[in-house]
Amino acid sequence: MSAKPTLLFVHGAWHGAWAWDRVRSLLHERGWETEAIDLPTVHAEDPRGLTLADDAEAVAAAVQRIGRPVVVVAHSYGGVPVTAAVHDAEQIVYVAAFALDAGESLLAAVGGEPPSWWSVDGPLVTAGNERETPQQLFFGDMPPAEADAAAARLLPQSVLPFQDALTRAAWHEVPASYVITERDAIFPVEAQEALAARLGSRTARMPTSHSPLLSRPEMLADIIERFCAPTG
Repeated sequence: MSAKPTLLFVHGAWHGAWAWDRVRSLLHERGWETEAIDLPTVHAEDPRGLTLADDAEAVAAAVQRIGRPVVVVAHSYGGVPVTAAVHDAEQIVYVAAFALDAGESLLAAVGGEPPSWWSVDGPLVTAGNERETPQQLFFGDMPPAEADAAAARLLPQSVLPFQDALTRAAWHEVPASYVITERDAIFPVEAQEALAARLGSRTARMPTSHSPLLSRPEMLADIIERFCAPTG
């Protein structure tokens, strides 16, 4: 990368662009231009029936609007539409994200059955239940009040994008980096390491829960900046 890219941030399941606010604020202070989008399978007026293709289309449209150079940073499920859609970027940074290959779906990647903490209600799925709360699952290293506030912002999501298989995988064409979250309650470190290994990517490790974008924004901003710094 010979010019400073714009950073496009894509959130994970049930979340929104708001989840990246702390990281974006820090990077703005350091002179980076950033954008973040809300995925339609979470934030459409009625997300029922929306698919992975809808989220991928939203990501692709944002990349096209920004133009080059752009780096796309994806968290968790956000890695799926990013992998499906981004084929003209400088880099993809996966943050505890699903860097799937063609023919794979997120549901298959987690074992083929919905995890115990997915609450599926027909066409929608929510995160957590009384025994496995979002605070424990996503925000385990945050102060309780902050974890509660973040959990209160989570929304139901269409279940279909978790079932949809990718038809192509951008990381075969676009350079990638991977951030591993070492104290992740929902995404085993071994699984993250396997994804990073098959990407052949640069890797960073964080001693955090699944959501370092909220719990350790300064550290994550440092890593993203290091991965994305222009060269030449």
